[in-house]
Amino acid sequence: MQAVCDFVHRHLKFGYEYARATKTASDAYNERQGVCRDFAHLAIAFCRCLNIPARYCTGYLGDIGVPPVDAPMDFSGWFEAYIGGTWYTFDARHNVPRIGRVLIARGRDAADVAISMTFGPSTLTGFRVWTDEIKAAQKPSA
Repeated sequence: MQAVCDFVHRHLKFGYEYARATKTASDAYNERQGVCRDFAHLAIAFCRCLNIPARYCTGYLGDIGVPPVDAPMDFSGWFEAYIGGTWYTFDARHNVPRIGRVLIARGRDAADVAISMTFGPSTLTGFRVWTDEIKAAQKPSA
């Protein structure tokens, strides 16, 4: 699995300007660029070609445990692969273990877990999300 994530991470360049509602995993592969959704879709496609069950995950990924960035938080896409009877989380875009994921939904791909479905003209005027690390209480020693 790490080889799949390593390849996708090296192969694609991340940028919000590369987002496109109609982009397929094949498009991302050929164009060599995309957003987190495209990284996840391409990694999922490779997993499925290797007969590894994989599913798309969406939610929030805060800056807990990493240096904060000077940009508002956005939805994030990653994936899970079923290996040895257990689902494991992978993120080909960041390609390092991260904590603080807030899972919103899982599906076959991003179309299954859209943040909203609208028909006709619609304008999102804004939304704000933040995450804070909560320190677990220490158990008293006996």
